Amino acid sequence: MLLAIDCGNTNTVFSIWDGEKFLCTLRTSTHHARTADAYFTWYSTLVKHYGIEADIGEVIISSTVPRVVYNLRVFADRFFGCRPIVVGKADCLLPNEPRVDFGTQVGPDRLVNAAGAFDRHGGDLIVVDFGTATTFDVVAKDGAYIGGVIAPGVNLSLEALHMAAAALPHVDISNPQKVIGTNTVGCIQSGIFWGYVGLVREICTRVKAERDREMRVIATGGLAPLFQQSADLFDVMEDDLTMHGLTVIHQYNKDYG
Repeated sequence: MLLAIDCGNTNTVFSIWDGEKFLCTLRTSTHHARTADAYFTWYSTLVKHYGIEADIGEVIISSTVPRVVYNLRVFADRFFGCRPIVVGKADCLLPNEPRVDFGTQVGPDRLVNAAGAFDRHGGDLIVVDFGTATTFDVVAKDGAYIGGVIAPGVNLSLEALHMAAAALPHVDISNPQKVIGTNTVGCIQSGIFWGYVGLVREICTRVKAERDREMRVIATGGLAPLFQQSADLFDVMEDDLTMHGLTVIHQYNKDYG
């Protein structure tokens, strides 16, 4: 079995893949000081709780937080007796090498999203990922990552607004009933929600025009359904796109590594 680990700036996700399906997905907050032992205590407790018998023989890691990779490597070696594949490292093969400016280091999460999206939907894609940052990954016809866009994430924008303007409260993102807010919370929610609808729609429109071709828009991340319900922004939504991309890259390394 494969343990796929996606470590983002806010959350770290562990998914167990049996070769055909994900048996479970576990989520914890990202903390650079968490030790290998602490990871295993948390992981083994939840696996036991869900009654899953997982004989992990391989591990693949994607991390946008470099400081956590060492402890995750130790975790894989100490408790599963394997050397993990780490996306973005020189010894990790990709199904399609990115085509970006020389010397540019592409985030591993973006490489994984591109691999997962291409495997499921073919090329000429825009992958919109609602994470700590809202990212747009452009996938060429042959599956290569060829660039993208990075914008502040929805929750990050809300937090920044609250911290920078003392009179404004912290609010949760929601789909406002109307555009014109009649109270402070309503005004903020409208500005964030419709502002991001406009951001996503405009960026996707401009990417398509720049590429001069039809492109499918694939959305992932926890907030994607909220925006899709009201704005019809995406062609497809994938809640497990990143984890699927990790299984694709892992299989490619098994076949050609």
